[in-house]
Amino acid sequence: MMRTDEHYQCNGTLKSRCDQKQQEKNSLKNGYHINEKVQRNGKGNGFHQPRVRGEDSFEEAPMYVAVLTYMGYGIVILFGYFRDLLRALGLEKCHQAQEREEQKDFVPLYQDFENFYTRNLYMRVRDNWNRPICSLPGPVFDLMERVTDDNNWTFRLTGKTIENVINMGSYNYLGFAENNVDFLKTVAEKTRQYGVGVCSTRQELGNFSIHEELERLVAEFLGMESAMVFGMGFATNSMNIPALVGKGCLILSDELNHTSLILGARLSGATIRVFKHNNMQSLEKLLKEAVCSGQPRTHRSWKKILIMVEGIYSMEGSLVRLPEILALKKKYKAYLYLDEAHSIGAVGPTGRGVTEHFGVDPNEVDVLMGTFTKSFGAAGGYIAGKKELVDYLRSHSHSAVYATAMSPPVVEQIIRAIKCIMGVDGTTEGQRRVRQLAENTRYFRSRLKEMGFIIYGNQDSPVIPLLLYLPGKVGAFSRAMLKRKIGVVVVGFPATPITEARARFCVSAAHTKDMLDKVLQSLDELGDYIRVKFSRHRLSHRPELYDETDFELDS
Repeated sequence: MMRTDEHYQCNGTLKSRCDQKQQEKNSLKNGYHINEKVQRNGKGNGFHQPRVRGEDSFEEAPMYVAVLTYMGYGIVILFGYFRDLLRALGLEKCHQAQEREEQKDFVPLYQDFENFYTRNLYMRVRDNWNRPICSLPGPVFDLMERVTDDNNWTFRLTGKTIENVINMGSYNYLGFAENNVDFLKTVAEKTRQYGVGVCSTRQELGNFSIHEELERLVAEFLGMESAMVFGMGFATNSMNIPALVGKGCLILSDELNHTSLILGARLSGATIRVFKHNNMQSLEKLLKEAVCSGQPRTHRSWKKILIMVEGIYSMEGSLVRLPEILALKKKYKAYLYLDEAHSIGAVGPTGRGVTEHFGVDPNEVDVLMGTFTKSFGAAGGYIAGKKELVDYLRSHSHSAVYATAMSPPVVEQIIRAIKCIMGVDGTTEGQRRVRQLAENTRYFRSRLKEMGFIIYGNQDSPVIPLLLYLPGKVGAFSRAMLKRKIGVVVVGFPATPITEARARFCVSAAHTKDMLDKVLQSLDELGDYIRVKFSRHRLSHRPELYDETDFELDS
């Protein structure tokens, strides 16, 4: 499928897009185009031609930035110890929760040094997080103004509202987190019909026909045999992984995997080994060792070997190297668990995620997981795969057996969004949003690079981390952007390496070009003012991000 920013010859005239009527004529009900030769459920040779993936960008900061970053943290730590001394002497009030005096001889509930970072570093910039929103979090939102009288330990509301703040932090990739009366009629009808809560598990009294309709629609949308939905995206990972693997199994996990994947792996009791991010040599080395050596001590063969990766990594903005991982999976007879929380709906010519983006059969992925909390503007998650896998999870997953069934209005919102993307609602609105997101993503990324910022990730990823590095610049950046009525998310340790603090922008199809231009203009001015334009267009000295592998892909 042609990108929106490409040009081609049509009737002897250079044009940037086909006529809208021609697009509607070529559109099928499921959102694909006739000339793409796509077959239902991923069978045959009818997949999209794979796009040029492009390398993930991990540019290294100049040496002086690294030195200043370490110096900044060193100064903050020194002052932190000095302030702790003042607190111990009673010269400064300590707002941190403390053990009672009569319990001083008991084993402490927590280690005091573990809270050092919170007391002396995080509290200095805490005002940049947990800001209360008092409106729909669409492309713009309203914030409740708050102030602090004790250096960010507590806050009080002033009663004022900061209106029309451009939202650059929400995962509202396709703009379905909206309050459009015309679009939400069916959601309102389902609310009146079913109510807002089920108050039962699906195995008892909470299995509605609307839940089964959603599961059939998700399976059709993904091109998989079967699918199952859950009420919470985090629990979709953490509660289902223990049902799939256990003692005697091996999990090979990317080092940048989300906490939900890490928690699920730990709860499973399986052996966990971590490979370097998107590094196929590191993964193949672990696979060879697992196959050759087997389990520790006994050297018996592993019951299962499960590779766990994400489609788009939420802190790096990088895309999984799916074709290479699939080649390794087949070569070493392993299983693949793919988390598409950030990629489903956000990438691919018709929004079907990284499998479509790379032109591979989704059925080659053993466990296809995703969430509805981002591109679909709702809540919950899903797991799709073979029918035998899904049927097994229905009776063995803790999330399926014990969790309350998904709220019917939420289910209808997901159905509405998927039908819109597939085009079965009779409109081309869903595909327009998918194309608009791709266009906004490319435009925003290219402009940031032109300005001289260091940004991470893939050119097709709507998650765009902008590196700030120095701890003092993190708070200054977020506060200055809010003064310009732009809401951004700044991220630091422990969500990122301590020396790689960043701002993370999430582009949406709901953002207009005027909104993006305003953000870019503010970034350009602020980047010069606080000096965060560090780019020298040099590749990172982290070779594990770029090393090629010595295996051959299956033809």
